[in-house]
Amino acid sequence: MLHRLLRPQSSLRAVSALSQKPVSALPRFQSRALHNVPQLTHNGYFKEHGVPELLSPEAFDFSWTQYQRLLIDKLNLLTQDTVDADAKPGELLVKYSRRPEMASVFNHASMAHNNHFFFNCLSPTATEIPENFAKDIVDTCSSIESLKLDFLATANAMFGPGFVWLGKNLEREGLMHIFCTYNAGSPYPAAHSRRQPVDMATHTPETALGNQYAGAMGAHSANQKSLAPGAVDVQPILCVNTWEHVWMMDYGIGGKAEYLERWWNRINWEVVYDNYNAVSSVRGARGAANRGRSLSML
Repeated sequence: MLHRLLRPQSSLRAVSALSQKPVSALPRFQSRALHNVPQLTHNGYFKEHGVPELLSPEAFDFSWTQYQRLLIDKLNLLTQDTVDADAKPGELLVKYSRRPEMASVFNHASMAHNNHFFFNCLSPTATEIPENFAKDIVDTCSSIESLKLDFLATANAMFGPGFVWLGKNLEREGLMHIFCTYNAGSPYPAAHSRRQPVDMATHTPETALGNQYAGAMGAHSANQKSLAPGAVDVQPILCVNTWEHVWMMDYGIGGKAEYLERWWNRINWEVVYDNYNAVSSVRGARGAANRGRSLSML
């Protein structure tokens, strides 16, 4: 099993090969696909060099170029000839967060969004945290180091794939939160039914999680609210990807902690600050994927 994890999977290799075929040889949905893989801020550099001191060119190709292509191709296949054919992933993940019969569309749209959010917040070199942003971090977290320690500890403790997010509070200006989403769970309040914020192996179905009716049909579906009970309305500004296929190729089965430490030194704080400033102070999410540089390209 480990050998399968450490080498590109056949489905990803197939997608890579597919992208090299002439247009005439592509499947029907490919030739008129409306969802496309977005360009990262440093896409050309990353493609040639990887993310220096974080991801090798091979790991970058595997976890971004091939994996994102696979997600987008499947999303095009799922939505072709439907009203969703030209909808952005951020719109689809909100639209179908409460529709269990549309779980496949949600999963591919949300994962495409989350994966892009992660990679677009990376830099080839270390960047400085803008002064005004650093002040807000200190006001919320007491220090930059405290934020780092809490963030990396949260990510290290995740037992399963997902993302760890830094979110901006929409109700209290300057306040920030660290929270998890598992698998393809979404960080947006409008998609709270599929936030998947906890490891379900450690919670019983009766635990008041705020999204315990996710995917429910019938009587339970009517009990869903615009926000999860006790939830805080936050918008994401930064995330780290903890899926094993991102880091295991370079760091091995026990290398997650080193990967996270190196990731912190490759955060593009200018992009994060753009996201922070772009988040509306108005409560509620209106179009989950149109705020900030990371979201605008979805």
